Amino acid sequence: MTESTAPQSEHRTVLLRGGDVHSPADPFATAMVVERGHVAWVGSEGAADAFASGVDEVIDLDGALVTPAFTDAHVHTTSTGLALTGLDLSGARTLDEALGLLRAYVAAHPEDRVVLGHGWDATRWPEQRPPSRGELDAAAGGRPAYLPRIDVHSAVVTTALLDLVPGVTGLTGYHPDAPLTGAAHHAVRSAAHGAVSPRQRADAQRAALRHAASLGIGTVHECGGPDISDEEDFAALLKLAAAQSGPRVFGYWAEQVADEKDARRIRELGAVGAAGDLFVDGSLGSHTACLHEPYADGPAGDTGTAHLDAAQIAAHVTACTEAGLQAGFHAIGDAAVSAVVEGVRAAAETLGLPRIRGARHRVEHAEMLTPETVAAFAELGLTASVQPAFDAAWGGEEGMYAQRLGVERARSLNPYAALLRAGVPLAFGSDSPVTPLDPWGTVRAAAFHRTSEHRISVRAGFTAHTRGGWRAIGRDDAGILVPGAPADYAVWRTADLVVQAPDDRVARWSTDPRSGTPGLPDLTPGAELPVCLRTVVFGQTVYARPNE
Repeated sequence: MTESTAPQSEHRTVLLRGGDVHSPADPFATAMVVERGHVAWVGSEGAADAFASGVDEVIDLDGALVTPAFTDAHVHTTSTGLALTGLDLSGARTLDEALGLLRAYVAAHPEDRVVLGHGWDATRWPEQRPPSRGELDAAAGGRPAYLPRIDVHSAVVTTALLDLVPGVTGLTGYHPDAPLTGAAHHAVRSAAHGAVSPRQRADAQRAALRHAASLGIGTVHECGGPDISDEEDFAALLKLAAAQSGPRVFGYWAEQVADEKDARRIRELGAVGAAGDLFVDGSLGSHTACLHEPYADGPAGDTGTAHLDAAQIAAHVTACTEAGLQAGFHAIGDAAVSAVVEGVRAAAETLGLPRIRGARHRVEHAEMLTPETVAAFAELGLTASVQPAFDAAWGGEEGMYAQRLGVERARSLNPYAALLRAGVPLAFGSDSPVTPLDPWGTVRAAAFHRTSEHRISVRAGFTAHTRGGWRAIGRDDAGILVPGAPADYAVWRTADLVVQAPDDRVARWSTDPRSGTPGLPDLTPGAELPVCLRTVVFGQTVYARPNE
């Protein structure tokens, strides 16, 4: 990809030509004009000649693909940055290997007040157990260490970190020699993150946003809250993102709202909604997702943990709707999802269904759905903010979901095709650092779901990861390259464009040029994913691949 040398200017007019532009305005577009931060025109190469002499810059795409920039609808930015710059245990194949990585990290970072790690998953280890406290104490050399499980709903810690949290042994979720959950986990997480200096935090946030930009992500939804981070971290991230060139950040603050005063405080924090990880339950991996029937591999009768009931959910949704604020919840287990549906429906009975639908409240994860709850999501206008990489990581007949739930229940998880058929809006994200920022991999995971009846077309998945994220914050005019839309786009080096759908009859029809269906990269498992050459947000380049 080559370009003319022109000074960077907020209001310069740019013509991109000689590639493929993914736009419903013209399925065969090869060129695009950007002016004052917005798409001004999309069309064919021949028509582009008329613009060439009147623009400030011409970019020769050299066959590259231009798409809307991705939106990751569920990110924990500081934690993502700390995982990028800190101890990453996600690649550990055994318990001994994880302990070895911890020993090496401790030796290489003697200045860290608290050792922060992430990403271990004992279900992938032959030992099938987490490290004991004694093993951690030895590997960490007696230093404070906080190592959350990959789902971040439980953690193993050293004795030295426990010593920094008075009264932790009396909190719910404390276990003498097992991962901490619940209130005990939140307390040690607060202590560990409190040891991170403002400089370390800002460095981590910058690292996360730089990484997102390098992957063609132009917008992230930060999911913060008092049980996840703190107000200082949340406010600092929003301030940093507004001040620097990089992906846009929309913040959600997960705290219950009872009245207009609470709603005003949420807005004063800079949040666009009292949503995100407002926990109705926990996670399947940590046995804390709330289920109607017990876990297959847990203690007899164990159905997980419920944090909010239907009445509390109804009160939150009612207060947020009356205040004109978006509400939302974290709900994974079927009992948790049922509680959300019951609560939102109760709010609709109070305020009227049109007001509830118009508020576009959202549910994060929404993994264990039934035909009845899928239909309720559609009826109530709920957005499903989902993470297809969860299925890629833990689905299948031998995956963690099957271990926790049994094969039959596990097959019902993450039914994206049913959600789309019912008309439920989808917004794709990563929940990074739970699973990595990886937008094309996320679309691939949805298109090649481990359970075949839940698969959706690449085009539908791509829409959920671009326009879907914008719709989830109430914007219908973005995440799409048409005249008037914000000029948030990415440029990709990729192979031939194709149309992929679960039903091959649809795919064959769609590849006929007469169908007017724009192609996308081949995401067949094993195929090389597109490489991001440039990411642009509101007309400004926020990432350019070196030497391209």
